Amino acid sequence: MPFLSDTLSRVKPSPTIAVTNMAAELKAAGKDVIGLGAGEPDFDTPDNVKAAAIAAINDGKTKYTAVDGIPELKKAICAKFKRDNGLDYTPEQVTVGTGGKQVLYNALMATLNPGDEVLIPAPYWVSYPDMALLAGGEPKFVEGQLQTRFKITPDQLEAAITPKTKWFIFNSPSNPTGAGYSRDELKALTDVLKKHPHVWIMTDDMYEHLAYDGFDFCTPAQVEPELYDRTLTVNGVSKAYAMTGWRIGYAAGPKELIGAMRKIQSQSTSNPCSISQWAAVEALNGTQDFIPANNETFKRRRDMVCEMLNAVEGITCPVPEGAFYVYPSISGLIGKTTPDGVKIEDDETFAKALLEDKGVAVVFGAAFGLSPNFRVSYATSDEALKEACTRIQDFCAGLN
Repeated sequence: MPFLSDTLSRVKPSPTIAVTNMAAELKAAGKDVIGLGAGEPDFDTPDNVKAAAIAAINDGKTKYTAVDGIPELKKAICAKFKRDNGLDYTPEQVTVGTGGKQVLYNALMATLNPGDEVLIPAPYWVSYPDMALLAGGEPKFVEGQLQTRFKITPDQLEAAITPKTKWFIFNSPSNPTGAGYSRDELKALTDVLKKHPHVWIMTDDMYEHLAYDGFDFCTPAQVEPELYDRTLTVNGVSKAYAMTGWRIGYAAGPKELIGAMRKIQSQSTSNPCSISQWAAVEALNGTQDFIPANNETFKRRRDMVCEMLNAVEGITCPVPEGAFYVYPSISGLIGKTTPDGVKIEDDETFAKALLEDKGVAVVFGAAFGLSPNFRVSYATSDEALKEACTRIQDFCAGLN
């Protein structure tokens, strides 16, 4: 349409949301569909967090707040960074947004000029490239490989940095792969970044607390203190605290950057929901005992899904260190044909045929920048996962 912005043509709708909506529509039409596309825990928000929100409502804490967060929440965030990551921040270095996505977007909007490059390891969360494009930057990709469990190497990072590189976005454990970088692996990357002082680091630590098999989470500014002054450390309460709908993300970084992000937020959304902020205070300050219990459930589901998918000829499914996703390769299925005559030409064809034939909704790998793969979210019940994996096994067994 002629009145729409040219910028809009640079981006596409979120594929993960599209898959979730498609599965919902098919369910509404009466089809038996198991959705494995949603990136949110199926656990309920902890009772102490809900109680804090109710108390905030009853106490009349329903007015506008400071643009980027109430003092109590910023104080809780500073305490969290010190407790969990050994990072010292003051409240003036903290910003709170309507979900981690807004925080990331604010940072890109506040810093990118035309021609600036944003370096993004692939596979990547679907929104990183489009947020960079909306903010006027140019996303550039570094591809992880199945052989390296989807992690990029220091040599790849070194080769990808140019004089135009403004940001390096780092996500561990990863969406979509669940891959987590060890301290040594991360130190090797930060050693490269130390040599390029014009490159800023944006970390997406949203899956920090979802880690298994003794994986030791660490974040760049923690591993390499020399990068502290050019790192924006982003986190939130959505995943670990099962608070996706509450929409609270936060970040800490240099005061000048935080101030610029505050300016963007002041002219867009203004403050996040006041009630959600008070709930997040309790989430960060209150008991953390439920996290290990939830992780045991996630680990059990991860192991079952990986075992069932690796039993399929033509599928290779690495066992991830964290998050609640697996990212199987279907390279052994490319070129095969369904009983209905549909040729599996790529992962998008695979995902569409799987949904139509077996009622299992997954997200195809091209949406995350690396094919031929698909993403499974195991943040759903054991029963649904077992049935979905059985259907995937049956679908693949029927390919010619």
